[in-house]
Amino acid sequence: MDALDEKLVTLLRHDGRRSISDLAIDLGVSRATARARMERLEQSGDIIGYTVILRADAVDQRIRGIMMIEIEGHAADRVIRALGGFSEVSTIHTTNGRWDLVVEIGTTSLTDLDAVLRRIRLIPGITGSETSLLLATPRSTRARL
Repeated sequence: MDALDEKLVTLLRHDGRRSISDLAIDLGVSRATARARMERLEQSGDIIGYTVILRADAVDQRIRGIMMIEIEGHAADRVIRALGGFSEVSTIHTTNGRWDLVVEIGTTSLTDLDAVLRRIRLIPGITGSETSLLLATPRSTRARL
């Protein structure tokens, strides 16, 4: 990925619905070049999709938490697939150190969070976990224009 691709990705992270014409103007290239770059990034798998990002208060998930998960042996792929089936799980990260996965969870109540945590702990291959509630988000990084 060269500097032009990186700038294109930054623009798309900020607003994935921008027109090719607007992107081309901001990039200082032709529409054909902007379109070709996007298509190349999509075909190479660097861009795997486009999505909507909602404000935290726009989603009915008042309770948010981070769950650190320890996995036995080689069960990581199986556990990740199982976690992907939980609508409450927004993000799954692999990591190093004591924990194998870091999972972001959102629910509407503490009771719902407790139920999700119990269901997750029953996934075969999970040997331990620790969960912390997210109280506030004073800073969040976003694509910078």
